[in-house]
Amino acid sequence: MARLRAKLQKRKSIEPVAGYDALLADVVSAIEDARRAAARSVNAVMTATYWLVGQRIVEREQEGAARARYGEALLERLSADLARRFGRGFSVRNLRQMRAFYMAWPNRQTLSADSEAVNPGKVVARIRQTLSAGSGPSTTFSLPWSHYVRLLQVQNPLARRFYEAEALRGGWSIRQLDRQISSQFYERTALSRNKVAMLTKGTRARPEDRVTPEEEIKDPYVLEFLDLKDEYSESDLEEALIRHLETFLLELGGDFTFVGRQRRLRVGDAWYLVDLLFYHRRLRCLIVIDLKLGKFTHADAGQIHLYLNYAREHWAMPGENPPVGLILCAEKDAAVAHYALENLPNKVVTAQYRTTLPAEAELAAEMERTEKILRERRRLLMEGRRRSRRPRR
Repeated sequence: MARLRAKLQKRKSIEPVAGYDALLADVVSAIEDARRAAARSVNAVMTATYWLVGQRIVEREQEGAARARYGEALLERLSADLARRFGRGFSVRNLRQMRAFYMAWPNRQTLSADSEAVNPGKVVARIRQTLSAGSGPSTTFSLPWSHYVRLLQVQNPLARRFYEAEALRGGWSIRQLDRQISSQFYERTALSRNKVAMLTKGTRARPEDRVTPEEEIKDPYVLEFLDLKDEYSESDLEEALIRHLETFLLELGGDFTFVGRQRRLRVGDAWYLVDLLFYHRRLRCLIVIDLKLGKFTHADAGQIHLYLNYAREHWAMPGENPPVGLILCAEKDAAVAHYALENLPNKVVTAQYRTTLPAEAELAAEMERTEKILRERRRLLMEGRRRSRRPRR
């Protein structure tokens, strides 16, 4: 009798309950969200603490007489004492990173959500408040500590700020940030079609700023992650891009979203295939990508013009802007691209792709030429202002 009762009880416990699956999914989601929030909170507090440790070290070093020798002895002693009290994580190397972290961001912690400077005293208060209240300082530190350690390896302050802002905007993982720094994303973006505009453009967007396809589409794209051999077909290229879609999206830019590949369309009695279809959030339009192994020709312009006309009529949603075409080719002639694409009713942009990283010397020389252009523009601008201020006779 007891066994029968146990069996009935067990059977009753596994009978389906109305709405149970939804309840389980809701509870699991709440727990996972809480765990993620806790991890972010702990990471933010630790990053703030490391900034404060770096601040204390720098302030103490500045009081030392023989600063270099004093500073190294200070770090070694501090490392030994902290290791005895807190265990791992406070080696001399790590303390140097904390010191460098504070020195790289001396007047503010990091790029926060509102990008405003933070008073060190308020930082301490906010950390203490966080620890007592249990709420994460979501706007205090926007990137994990590992990101800042990687950013410290970027020597150029402008490049460091650029990577910090892009990592924040794009939600980059540490692996993505490392790939962008290693592939010289800052230099390549600065040397894109509108390099002068990019270098002079402020970090904050203004209402009057209009986003253009030329600004959002880089040239060239570096696809070294595809690991393609010397000989490959267009289908091999497309397969590799889809296989490495996450990294390809990172190379394209944070506002690109993948829609589909080999999208079929029928015009008259003929069928055509669009290689890749993306959507750009800021441009608010579809991006039709046509892959070309060889050199760009005027015939390529006619083909993608057909794709864009069809996409505008059949694929675009109400309220979206007209689709933009991107011809991604291995080689192009600027003059041919200019005369083939100028004054078309559809917007078409060409960009080269490279399967190997450009040489650092090549990028450095191009950056130097760009900076000369900027200096000359500033000189002419200042000269024009001085002339306008001179009293007329």
